[in-house]
Amino acid sequence: MAEILSRRITMAPPLPKLRVDHSKNSSIKALAMELAKETYSFKEDRIPKKWDYPTDTSVDRKPGLWPPENKADNPSLHNPLLRQERMGSGWLVAIFEWEGVLIEDNTDLEKQAWLALSQEEGKSPPPAFMLRRIEGMKNEQAISEVLCWSRDPAQMRRMATRKEDIYQALQGGIYRLRAGSREFVNFLMHYNIPMALVSTRPRKTLEAAIGNIGIEGYFNVTVAAEDVQRGKPDPEMFEYAAQLLKFIPERCIVFGNSNQTVEAAHDARMKCVAVASKHPVYELAAADLVVRRLDELSVVDLKNLAVIESTEFGSGEPELEMEEEDDPSPSTRVTFDDNFW
Repeated sequence: MAEILSRRITMAPPLPKLRVDHSKNSSIKALAMELAKETYSFKEDRIPKKWDYPTDTSVDRKPGLWPPENKADNPSLHNPLLRQERMGSGWLVAIFEWEGVLIEDNTDLEKQAWLALSQEEGKSPPPAFMLRRIEGMKNEQAISEVLCWSRDPAQMRRMATRKEDIYQALQGGIYRLRAGSREFVNFLMHYNIPMALVSTRPRKTLEAAIGNIGIEGYFNVTVAAEDVQRGKPDPEMFEYAAQLLKFIPERCIVFGNSNQTVEAAHDARMKCVAVASKHPVYELAAADLVVRRLDELSVVDLKNLAVIESTEFGSGEPELEMEEEDDPSPSTRVTFDDNFW
């Protein structure tokens, strides 16, 4: 301890004073203030002065006016929830067939009407395979293309009208809704999903049947035999319904009960839900979804179905084919020099 106290403590030399250049300091300070000013001005430019956005908060309940035609997104909307709803899977439409989907279908009456007409016209009765083939067709289309009874437009219209009169007489004007149909239609109306009804029956007959079972006002659009040239498997009925509703085909869901409906819907680039009313479920496997009753479906099923991009639809652009280039084969010709010897 004594040795430690006896030692001399040497102090380090004082540090030299640093000169502060106030001119440089002021220039740095000015630059920092300028940058801060630019930053705040940028933020102020991004913040709007007024908050009166032209928000679209109401939905037009009139048929066919909402969503906007052929597009879901509207960049001018400042309401992100409404814009997301229009871009989402809720943007869809339901297209219903009439017989076998909403009401009970009696295929025997249809066959009896054709057989009775053939007897009146003095034609040979159509065989069973022809009667199966003309299911879903317009009467004029079946008479000219399948049965080959006449190609004269006046005669075709006369026989088509007579066949419809025979069917209505056999049917007796009695219609029965299928189980679950009314509940499902009410369910779609609750979610404001537009609906269309398509049928190859005459409009007068179709409207009378709708009033008979009490579902007037349910459908935004009705497509009858007078509105199209051809029935199934041609997709004209479904395409015309989508055009009237101003929806793109990829957002349309068709509800039918036969493979002709599935074929027509897919040809129109639409989804198809098959109702197994007269065919077993395994025969309708080509449909996107198969149910026995409409009320088995939920809004989640429809939304999930609407957003599926079917691979069979493709991109809609023609596929480019590469042309094969001719591969020149090596020459097998042998030549000789004149100066061989």
